[in-house]
Amino acid sequence: MFFENVKIAAQQVGILYIIVLVGAICDKVGFFTEQTAKKCTDLLFYIITPCVIIRSFLTQEFTKETGLSLLTAVGFGFLLHFVAIAINTLLYLKGDREANCIYKYSSIYGNVGYMTLPLTEAILGSEGVFYCSAVVMAFNVVSFTHGVYMMDRKSGKFDPKKLIFNPGVISVLIGLPLFLLKVNLPELIYKPVDFIASTQTPVAMLIFGTFLAHTKLNDILKHKKILLVALSKLIILPAVMIVIYKLAGLSGTLLTALTISSCAPTANNTVMFAAKYDKDTSLAAQVVATVSFMSVITMPIIIAAVQTIA
Repeated sequence: MFFENVKIAAQQVGILYIIVLVGAICDKVGFFTEQTAKKCTDLLFYIITPCVIIRSFLTQEFTKETGLSLLTAVGFGFLLHFVAIAINTLLYLKGDREANCIYKYSSIYGNVGYMTLPLTEAILGSEGVFYCSAVVMAFNVVSFTHGVYMMDRKSGKFDPKKLIFNPGVISVLIGLPLFLLKVNLPELIYKPVDFIASTQTPVAMLIFGTFLAHTKLNDILKHKKILLVALSKLIILPAVMIVIYKLAGLSGTLLTALTISSCAPTANNTVMFAAKYDKDTSLAAQVVATVSFMSVITMPIIIAAVQTIA
């Protein structure tokens, strides 16, 4: 059963990374470059991903069970980040303080949007996306508080408005009432949301491919802590969370969806935060690309393992 689950999960990850490869090739030949992809990021961030989250609420029927599962997913979404903070605060106490900010942020915050949502949709369908959307909301809240404080130690400030006025939270605030009130949108409104949401996987993976096209794996040797980030983010954190999930009695789709979120590679916005707060953007890009590349191997194994015990 385990090896069959590895095969299924690896096939889904492989499908996504074939699209990533297309994106990398397009960058190399100049059809769709990293510079162009950066301009498309806003489209993905502000339009496409919110449509995916809203659609996940529209495709789920509100029951006592699904409502409780959603609340559970939100709670464990926050717990995921609190556990990650606890683990990685201890790992990066020594060394260059500025570089450690990059390493710590990279180890705590995962790609729960651009990587997790397409992968979850491919493996679990809309129900999995429904639960992962709760993790995206927790990610936005914690990253715009603790994340900003950690990266901007000079001021230690964050903008409270960003806790609500960001695409992840706004889309949940739109989708949640529709879910709770069992609203059936007319096709004239639902279909555009559905069509736009359907573009997330290819767009996200093509953009990611242009990013990976500029990765030099031999640079890992120059920054050995990148390997520590990969170990922490891809193996230690998901292993700890799986134990917590099982002790809490989680199972089925909810368990698998939360596990996929916990084993996701480093968040792409590590680079954006580094640029905003005058950190080493080159190092941030190297960490994101390298950990993402390694996740091709780790994610199928972890997903298959948890599906076996789910």
